[in-house]
This record gives sequence, C-alpha cells and structure tokens, in this order.
Amino acid sequence: MAGPGPGPGPGPAGRAPRRAPPSLSLRARRRAAANQQARGGAGGSRRAAGAAMEDVCAKFVSQKISKTRWRPLPAAALQPPDLFATGSWDNEDNRVSIWSVGELGNVGLGGEYQGEPQLLCDIRHNGDVMDMQFLDQERIVVASSTGTVTVFRHHQNNQTLSANQRWEKAHYHVDQNTSCGGAACTGVICNNPEIVTVGEDGRINLFRADQKDAVRTIDNADSSTLHAVTFLRTTEILTVNSIGQLKIWDLRQQRNEPSQILSLTGDRVPLHCVDRHPNQQHIVATGGQDGMLSIWDIRQGTMPVSLLNAHEAEMWEVHFHPSNPDHLFTCSEDGSLWHWDTSTDISEKPSFLHQGGRSTTYFSHSTINQSVVSAWLSNDPTKDRMEITNLIPNQTLSVNSLDILGPCLVYGTDAEAIYVNRQLFA
Repeated sequence: MAGPGPGPGPGPAGRAPRRAPPSLSLRARRRAAANQQARGGAGGSRRAAGAAMEDVCAKFVSQKISKTRWRPLPAAALQPPDLFATGSWDNEDNRVSIWSVGELGNVGLGGEYQGEPQLLCDIRHNGDVMDMQFLDQERIVVASSTGTVTVFRHHQNNQTLSANQRWEKAHYHVDQNTSCGGAACTGVICNNPEIVTVGEDGRINLFRADQKDAVRTIDNADSSTLHAVTFLRTTEILTVNSIGQLKIWDLRQQRNEPSQILSLTGDRVPLHCVDRHPNQQHIVATGGQDGMLSIWDIRQGTMPVSLLNAHEAEMWEVHFHPSNPDHLFTCSEDGSLWHWDTSTDISEKPSFLHQGGRSTTYFSHSTINQSVVSAWLSNDPTKDRMEITNLIPNQTLSVNSLDILGPCLVYGTDAEAIYVNRQLFA
C-alpha cells in the first residue's frame, strides 16, 4: 500500500493508474515487477520459499487489502487461531471483514479447518482502512483515512458486524468541526480498555473504549506525520515518524513531550512501522521507506544497533513472533514477505503447541531467550546466525499487511487477495 512519499506515482504495470485516495495524495513509487527480486540481507543465509507455499490458501476478494489481523486467542487456548479480520483501501466501497480460516464444517484430523478462508461477515467502512487492532475477542478498532476511529463489534451468534463506538475526526488538520479537513489516522494500538491512535496531523490520542471523549490528546506531538504506534510498556508508547525518528512517550507524564528520541542518521528516511520484542522490551524493530530493517536498543544510544538491507521498496509492517521472538516477519511494497530466523540452531525449531494469547511466552528451550537477545543486538546479527526466507516466490504487487500467531500467518496484498499459511513452521 503506497503511503506518503515523494509524489504521485504511476499505477502497477499493465493497469491504468487509479485516482489517488484523499489521504494518500502523495503516493509512493511503484516498482516494476522486474526489479522486485529481494536483495541479499547483510550476511546471513537466504533461501526462496518452496514447500512452504504448499500450505498457503489464497482467497481473491476483489478489493485491495490494507490490513490483516488475527483474532486473539484466550490465554489458555491450545488450538491455533481460527478467525481473522481484514480491511481494504483504494476501493470505491471499502470494507471491514471477518473471516474463518476454513470451512466451519470441514475439520481435519487435527481439528483444524480445511479449505480456503470463508467470509463470515463484513461492513462498509468510510475511507481507507489505515490500521486495525483487536481490542478483545469481539471488538476491533479501525483507523480511517478520514481521521475517524471506529470500534466494531463482531456478533458471533448471528455473524454480523456493527459500529460499537466512533470518534469522528479524531485526527484533523485545521478544525475538527469543519465538514472537511480530516487527517488520516495512520496507526492504532490497543491495551483493553485503552486505545492509542496517531495520525498525519502529528497528534496522539488516548481513548478508553467505554468513554465518549478522549482521555488525553497531545495535539502537537510531532511536526511531521506519525506513521505507527505500539506499546512499549503499559504506560509508555513508541511512535515513528516521516523524518526517521523513534520517540518514546510516557503517558503518566503530563508534559506533552517525548521522554526519549532516537533517530536514523544520514538521510532521515520515513519510518513506516514499529514493533517491540515481546519479552525484551528494550529491543525494537522498525522499517521504513528505503526497505531497511532497523534494530534498536532503547537503553543505550540514540541510533539503531543494526541496519539490515532488506526490501527493494517501502517496508509496510514488521512483527516479532508474539511467543517466539527469534522469528521476525516483514512485508513490502516490492511484493515480498520475509521471515527472519535468528535461532541459534536453525534445525532446532521451537514448539508452537502452547502459543496461547499474544501475551503468553513459551520457549521450548530455556536457552532460546538469551540467544534471541544476543542475536538481535549483536553488531552483525546476521553473521552465521540468521536465515532469511522470502515466503512469496512469485512477487507481484505490494504486500501491505501481515499478522502472525502461533503457527499461522495471514497477509493481504494490492493484488486483491488474502493468503493464510497454517503450517508456517512445519
């Protein structure tokens, strides 16, 4: 999905250019398919996806997919995830949809659903879906290019979606009360009941799901576009912006200034995505317009610990595996999706039987936890320790979003398709 960039770009080769959505008038360039072969990382071994693709189910949905998110599992759950949500963009009629990973009545020997993803319900969404996060197992928070933030409730008894709460123009350029002037809400993160949003307007909002008005707003948090946000700790958030900065905000402090600022050196390319290590919270990964993967240690210094050559174009999302963070996943405008594996022994794959919810931590070996830290924070994390796999052998259009939970991966593309891999670590 093209985001803010140097100017309007051409449409994909072979297609007539589509009109730029209001929020994305600055469309980043599209790369020709011939140039979409992923570069080698900074050392480490690379291999193309082969047998792994056999486990991938594709569903063509006639709309460009901007976001994909697994529904979280109960903390004690042993089964793999079974439902996910998607949002669309750059369509005349954008939608938020809930899917089953397979046919509900078609269950395999292991209890898993079989067949292609099945649409359970959907609802129209005003504007492009810029981000989405599950608040709990029934509610999902959606950020719009219009600046509005909506909480949708999934009614599982009759498989419908309804708007449960809405904050109109949570983000805006000039005046919240005018008929126009909404600024895109670019990122949202949830820690039930709290919801944090960031936007093109450089504003940070803190909402509670059960309250009509914002709990707190930092109006001039940033002079540039904020592209993404995540929780660092319960009371601290991380934001990334369009001038290569990573900022830490302590929501307990009343002053409207970041408690810490880290930044790229040299060309300050926009950062589009951020995630933090689920167990070692000082380790943070970001991706940006140049496709580079940056690893940061927020305890020391103001620059990344590692800069790794990755994609040929913008990196749209980066995610540590929530329960096995020696695995990291990135996706890009160049049509690739990379799996970064820093396991000390590649042949010694971790068990995913106890993945539980996102907050659950489970390692098959007690030594993995320490090896992960040393691998991600070493000066050359790829040296003899990293295997990088492109999970999409035939790259076409942008891979805009991915989500990983247990052994399951879901991702969405501008090729109007969603893909589910239920045996990622087989």
